[in-house]
Amino acid sequence: MAFASAISLPSLIVHGNKTHYRNLRKIPVSSVAGKQRFVAVVTKAVGDSSDSSSGSIVKYVQSAWNNSEDRIALAGLGFAAIAAVWASANLIAAIDKLPIIPSTLELIGILFSWWFIYRYLLFKPDREELSQKIRTSISDVIGQ
Repeated sequence: MAFASAISLPSLIVHGNKTHYRNLRKIPVSSVAGKQRFVAVVTKAVGDSSDSSSGSIVKYVQSAWNNSEDRIALAGLGFAAIAAVWASANLIAAIDKLPIIPSTLELIGILFSWWFIYRYLLFKPDREELSQKIRTSISDVIGQ
């Protein structure tokens, strides 16, 4: 959204079923063989916040922080999360430095991908079986 306001895009006027563009600026995109190509961009703001899911997380953390008996637990969980991310990044870097393990894991991933394609995606009855398994798993998670 900051990018759209930084280039000062034109305003969009909607009247009934007709849409009118006022002061539509064309922005150059690329130059091919000396010719300039232009594209017109129009944006519409949908809401106040660009990230709607983080709002609920922030509210949850604020409400947990305001509860005096949960402050220590929240700080501990935050520290544990940071330590887990740091440890996993270092573990992945250490595994990546070993001579044979990255190639072996890549080969295992390729073989598993081929097996999955052969088992579930190649033939129509298998695809239907996979979609049924996915629907069953979703209904188990949702509780329906």
